Amino acid sequence: MPSLSTGAAQLSPARIRFALLALALGGFAIGATEFVAMGLLPNLAEDLLPGLYASSPEAANAQVGWLISAYALGVVVGAPTIAAAAARWPRKQLLLALLAAFTLATIASALLPSFGLVLVARFVAALPHGAYFGIASLVAAELMGPGKRARGVAIVLSGLTIANVIGVPSITWLGQVAGWRVAYIAVAALFAVTFVAVIVAVPFQNGNPGATMRSELKAFGRLQVWLALLIGAVGFGGLFAVYTYVAPLVIEITGLPAMAVPLVLVVVGLGMTAGNFVGGALADRSVRRTMYTFFGVMLGALLLLALSAQTLPGLLIGVFLVGGAASALSPTIQTRLMDVAHDSQSIAAALNHSALNLGNALGAYLGGVVVAAGLGYLAPIWVGLGLSVLGVALATVTFAIDRNRRRRGVEVPYGTQLIDVIG
Repeated sequence: MPSLSTGAAQLSPARIRFALLALALGGFAIGATEFVAMGLLPNLAEDLLPGLYASSPEAANAQVGWLISAYALGVVVGAPTIAAAAARWPRKQLLLALLAAFTLATIASALLPSFGLVLVARFVAALPHGAYFGIASLVAAELMGPGKRARGVAIVLSGLTIANVIGVPSITWLGQVAGWRVAYIAVAALFAVTFVAVIVAVPFQNGNPGATMRSELKAFGRLQVWLALLIGAVGFGGLFAVYTYVAPLVIEITGLPAMAVPLVLVVVGLGMTAGNFVGGALADRSVRRTMYTFFGVMLGALLLLALSAQTLPGLLIGVFLVGGAASALSPTIQTRLMDVAHDSQSIAAALNHSALNLGNALGAYLGGVVVAAGLGYLAPIWVGLGLSVLGVALATVTFAIDRNRRRRGVEVPYGTQLIDVIG
């Protein structure tokens, strides 16, 4: 991996902390833009689809859930494309370009008049998402130094999780009071502030001068890369099946007023923040054990939520544990991807977010299907439980391949070529 032009060892601890804070601030803004729609789902539905909302709020909420799916699919498309095409760019300049794109697309999301145009804007706003987290994670890992890679990833992701404690509830409240469009203008302002912070704080770091689109795309020829992506995409459907419909879950199932939604989002965010740091620390010790542990927590939390969301304690404990388990898995899966991708580090770091947002799209879509079918707002939780079970099965397969390779004397967990498995 190329080194900082100044050398990480030559930077003062204060300068390193400042740079990491700037990178995490970008994660904070991304967390706000990604998740604020979930708390404002009824507000978006009433404004953008007034006729449908008047006749069937459930159908309108389900259709507005497409905004969340569109954002998620934008991440899926943008992450590998931008990361592979721009792997040779100096990393600071690439981060600035991505932040500028975020700012402009989020402003467009706030100003466009119709559901269809807002849908397109949310897709475009998502394109820089995975590339930002991927490149920022590489910068953070190098700033942290050897043996602390997963913790560097967790620091960048901490902005996203802290956004769910402070940013998303606050902006959700703002959207409820002043309108969802004002909420998105506030998110655009966060991206603009991050742009300035990165200019000031992040040191210059070369890209990979030997990287090409072809060399980065070699990651897709490795079976273990595909399995890691599937683990993220399928396993994370559990979180997003719940999170997408958290507002109607709180109001319709638990029976709380709409103003309680931001407080429930704080609880989700606290779980995410705790899980992110715990998962990052444990993944540096053992990716396999950490993945199995937190998939187990996820399954238990979803079952608890499905059976007890009608009560306030069941709701709060359930969403806290679901958020915590999912966030612990995020740096774990990203570390796994970087392990199995060999030299395709830029695209590997970004692909994690493609996988997680494919889970976002899948969870939101399948949750919408069961809600629109009249099965109620508990049904998405059961959908998420099934997706998480499939994630565990995929994890079992990938680590079984590692054990098989170890018996054959092949080093693991580093990349498994398709030809290696077949031959």
